[in-house]
Amino acid sequence: MSKSDFLAEVDQYSAHNYHPLPVVLTRGEGAWVWDVEGNKYLDCLAAYSAVNQGHRHPAIVQAAKDQLDRLTLTSRAFHNDQMGPFLHELCDLTGYEKALPMNTGAEAVETAIKAVRRWGYQVKGIAADQAEIIVCENNFHGRTTTVISFSTEHSYNTDFGPFTPGFKIIPYGDTKALEDAITPNTAAFLVEPLQGEGGVIIPPEGYLAQAAEICRSNRVLLIADEIQTGLGRTGKMFCCEWDGVRPDVMVVGKALSGGFYPVSAMLADHEVMDVFKPGDHGSTFGGNPLGAAIARAAMKVLVDENLAERALELGDWFMNSLRQMDSPHVAEVRGRGLMVGVVIKPESGTARPYCEQLMQRGILAKETHEQVVRFAPPLVVEKADLEWALEQIAEVLGARVPAHS
Repeated sequence: MSKSDFLAEVDQYSAHNYHPLPVVLTRGEGAWVWDVEGNKYLDCLAAYSAVNQGHRHPAIVQAAKDQLDRLTLTSRAFHNDQMGPFLHELCDLTGYEKALPMNTGAEAVETAIKAVRRWGYQVKGIAADQAEIIVCENNFHGRTTTVISFSTEHSYNTDFGPFTPGFKIIPYGDTKALEDAITPNTAAFLVEPLQGEGGVIIPPEGYLAQAAEICRSNRVLLIADEIQTGLGRTGKMFCCEWDGVRPDVMVVGKALSGGFYPVSAMLADHEVMDVFKPGDHGSTFGGNPLGAAIARAAMKVLVDENLAERALELGDWFMNSLRQMDSPHVAEVRGRGLMVGVVIKPESGTARPYCEQLMQRGILAKETHEQVVRFAPPLVVEKADLEWALEQIAEVLGARVPAHS
């Protein structure tokens, strides 16, 4: 089949709930992918940070193959020999006492919402059905019915009501707004330490630390959504570490499986996690042996290859190089580690055409929130590859190429 055949097939048989770039990929290795026509591209999205370890990392490939030859699914009706070690290693990596495995990031968020509501009723003593969770404008925590109920993105929730009650929305990065929003019924504050889908928005310095103190003093649980920012992406193993914060609850996913399989988890200590009793919550595939074996290998790669440190070093250099371009079309370059947003000036159009031009030059990046081109390559990307990418980016942005250092 040709590229046009594949695109026509998707157009005919798929719901039109995405607007992807017109490229049909068939193979990947490390930071590179190839399309059905044999063209090679530098992947600068990394499946929204799910492929931090690079495409088809050999250690994760081997773990998946080995487990495929043994056992793939038991359901939670029985134990398996991979889930316990996976959760043990995940707790060791994150510093929490317990983990609850799920599959997708949105499931992990839903799990956290259920946990903190029950904690609010059974531990804090909030009156029945009165628990509130504070969230931020411009958030992205998934697209389930409950999650879109507190989204401020018009396209996420138009005509999908009625919505789930129990949420308060405040401005992102505003600790005064957080303090003012808290009532005796507040169970938790759910926040991204850096808003990725929102346009790579960095909060004010010390924001998360201040928010954590406000939550502590009001007996409110702090939930950090580290699904996209965690597991090395921002130059720390978890983005919360930039503020020295240990949230009460953390949700992780995406790179937890290195791009091989949907694996996510909610993490907390006993006080929160022990609100769950048998039958309260679950998933047929959550904690399955195939996903658990893959996640164990994926975490080991992150640690053994020092990918968080690599993201910090390469990210700082890459952002500085982008800023030195001094493009007439760029309003701002912002980010942390290898999560970088290039903001296109409104008078220069939207970000989409720039992404399309980059694709023509062998770079796959994706626009977010109309004006932002996001660059988030796998953390295994070589500096030489990014140097080549900077030359292509400069051409597209009509800027001078910075001197490499």
